[in-house]
Amino acid sequence: MAGGMAQPGAELLAFERFQDSSKQPLAYGYGSRSLRELRAREFGRLAGTVYLDHAGATLFPQTQLTSFTHDLMENVYGNPHSQNISSKLTHDTMELVRYRILAHFHASPDDYSVIFTAGCTAALKLVAEAFPWVSPGPESSGSLFCYLTDSHTSVVGMRTVAAAMNIPSVPVSPEDMWLAEKQGAAARNPDCQLPHLFCYPAQSNFSGTRYPLSWVRGVQSGQTCPVSVPGQWFVLLDAASYVSTSPLDLSAHQADFIPLSFYKIFGFPTGLGALLVHNRMSPLLRKTYFGGGTAASYLAGEDFYIPRQSVAERFEDGTISFLDVIALKHGFDALERLTGGMENIKQHTFTLAQYTYTALSSLQYPNGAPVVRIYRDSEFSSPEVQGPIINFNVLDDKGNIIGYSQVEKMASLYNIQVRTGCFCNTGACQRHLGISDEMVKKHLQAGHVCGDDVDLIDGQPTGSVRISFGYMSTLEDAQAFLKFIIATRLRPSSSQPVPQATPGEVGATPAENEAQNTLPATLDRQSPSPREDTPTASRVCNDLPTAMRLHPRLPEATRTLQTPLEKAAGVPDGDLGPHVITNIFLYPIKSCAAFEVSKWPVGSQGLLYDRSWMVVNHNGICLSQKQEPRLCLIQPFIDLQQRIMVIKAKGMEPIEVPLEENGERAQICQSKVCTDRVNTYDCGDKVSSWLSKCLGRPCHLIKQSSDFERNAKRKHGKGQSAGTTATLSLVNEAQYLLINRSSILELQQQLAASDENGKEELFPMKDLILRFRANIITNGTSAFEEEKWDEISIGSLHFQVLGPCHRCQMICIDQQTGQRNQDVFQKLSESRERKVNFGVYLMHTSLDLSSPRFLSVGSQVLPVLKENAECHDLSASEKQQNVIS
Repeated sequence: MAGGMAQPGAELLAFERFQDSSKQPLAYGYGSRSLRELRAREFGRLAGTVYLDHAGATLFPQTQLTSFTHDLMENVYGNPHSQNISSKLTHDTMELVRYRILAHFHASPDDYSVIFTAGCTAALKLVAEAFPWVSPGPESSGSLFCYLTDSHTSVVGMRTVAAAMNIPSVPVSPEDMWLAEKQGAAARNPDCQLPHLFCYPAQSNFSGTRYPLSWVRGVQSGQTCPVSVPGQWFVLLDAASYVSTSPLDLSAHQADFIPLSFYKIFGFPTGLGALLVHNRMSPLLRKTYFGGGTAASYLAGEDFYIPRQSVAERFEDGTISFLDVIALKHGFDALERLTGGMENIKQHTFTLAQYTYTALSSLQYPNGAPVVRIYRDSEFSSPEVQGPIINFNVLDDKGNIIGYSQVEKMASLYNIQVRTGCFCNTGACQRHLGISDEMVKKHLQAGHVCGDDVDLIDGQPTGSVRISFGYMSTLEDAQAFLKFIIATRLRPSSSQPVPQATPGEVGATPAENEAQNTLPATLDRQSPSPREDTPTASRVCNDLPTAMRLHPRLPEATRTLQTPLEKAAGVPDGDLGPHVITNIFLYPIKSCAAFEVSKWPVGSQGLLYDRSWMVVNHNGICLSQKQEPRLCLIQPFIDLQQRIMVIKAKGMEPIEVPLEENGERAQICQSKVCTDRVNTYDCGDKVSSWLSKCLGRPCHLIKQSSDFERNAKRKHGKGQSAGTTATLSLVNEAQYLLINRSSILELQQQLAASDENGKEELFPMKDLILRFRANIITNGTSAFEEEKWDEISIGSLHFQVLGPCHRCQMICIDQQTGQRNQDVFQKLSESRERKVNFGVYLMHTSLDLSSPRFLSVGSQVLPVLKENAECHDLSASEKQQNVIS
């Protein structure tokens, strides 16, 4: 870890102290240009957000976009392949941008050509396909493709193209290259011109390690050979990560190929990259396909094709994204105007990374154990060896790694955006985390794939956490991140709300906030029988309990009675007997407030109308409380008799929405829920306007189409035939979510024990139950016993237990205020061995809807244990059920 500029402990290293102890001058900011003013003027959208994923994608300044759009509004840019005036303007502007790119990298048009591509990956693929490989044969050993193991997936993927031509691939570790650099190599045979290709990154996108640019000349000359074979070595320098925050001088380091992506530098445009090709390579490149604009002449009737002369014209198939190319000019202008150039950006971002690294590595638990493990190849001594990237895992006080997914979820509660996983760099991930090839394959068999949130397998990490700085990053960003680590690891018991902008009442003015909506009671005063899941058909609409009506005219005394939730919150578990349903909730609108009932119909997708609607933004993307916590303040109520849903929110007049679509007027649209495509329809402009006013942003209410079936991906239950597939509403995972009150009680006690201030109960049972947004609440007999269940029965309804619910940061949102508090997530992460599981998913194993089915509060729940679960705590009725099953 780092040296001791700060005393070990939990205090934040002061930036002034860090500057005073530095052995070299440190540059922060851009001289007379005020960084604070730059952030306010150009990146106002970052207010309240700490963005630390610049290695993934940096952000564009506002004036870059306004300048570009003004350009488009003032000029007519036609297809550059035409000959008219507007097309010539496009062609000439694109050529100027090519020169601007070469000048940015200190390259002469005499030495390099610019080929525009769809991104860095497309540039790498182009090289793999066009490189003059020589396949092995009787008179030649053939070419080699070598790459540094600390390379992006897109570099490693080039080996499949090489393999198609029988070209062997040789991975080379950084240690081998450093050794080859020290040892040197014998002079190569100038008569052997067999072409080999070596690829390496100027900067690791995993750790920020900057590999020597001197390797370019060393490999080309044969002095630093990755593999000792006769032939001529060419070098591809992957500059995508490096050039985002550093200047690259190609006059001094003349690599043969330099692929890059422009959004890494400017933030905009995305989907545009380039391959800089040294002109000595141009005649050697081979092309198999030719597209529009690349042919000097060809015949449709016979195999005759003559390519254009310039390498750019030969390889830019079809009409390239010419407006995006024009946008690059405005990107260069903005970067130069705001920062003064890449050298300033290099120094500024390194200062932030060095400070953060020094402060982070000095943090220790009271027992002296480090708070983080940083993955690095340098001591962050200079920007020549280290970029503005810090890769790490958080540890507990025993040295165990806390999964990156949990760290990312906690960071999001502080409005800090980081990157987690292996970052499309499996080689570096394996090297730094000590993951063997066999372990990677084992992780795949266990269900882990690149990009998911499976962060620990058998206690071992599958990835890590990465933060990275950009040119607009500030000291406040770095310190906010450090304070987050200190608050969650070294001072986790504060029980204070997360610092952030507190959401106001939805859609309400201050005057309107004084008025309180009177919500209908959801109390069924009858004591339902466990057999009430099978009433006669005539009772479905005419004999529903009060819980299922929206506008009952209740006497004054009745309105003050407790709801089932309020009743259950004050009843000890033992008073209702073993495993009884104490509460039932449905969530008609996904991510909005719960609708509590005491008895409710069951449909083929779960509770009738549970998560049948969802709120989407102006692009049709589903909004959740992660992005919009105020959704929890929007209260939907279902009236089955009137066939309407009424939506309420403080400061807003209630609005009614019909339960079913009007087939003639419904506008069908495509949406996505958890990667599943779903057919939905828009519920109309009236409710869209209501929600938009309510949330202060354009949005729509959509409902899953009644004739669309979304099939569950889970395996069949024991009671399901192979041809039976469970169907889902707009839920994330399963038809039902069940939680156990004993589990809630244990969590409540842990949270109370962590309150050092002796305050009154911070998390009432009612509050905690609502946070977990379950459908079925049972009273239980012991905490987390539900995770040992294989099946449950409630009357004649049978459910398969699919597994635990992996919780996200939504459990930190108070469902009655919309405010965040990280304590619930943090405590669960600590107490449940860093896996935040709470509640279990249920799916119907079989469901006969020939007659109506209901779930009722007070019904008995009969669980069947998993075969390997302990049975000593089962009640007599449960033992009998287990034996029968």
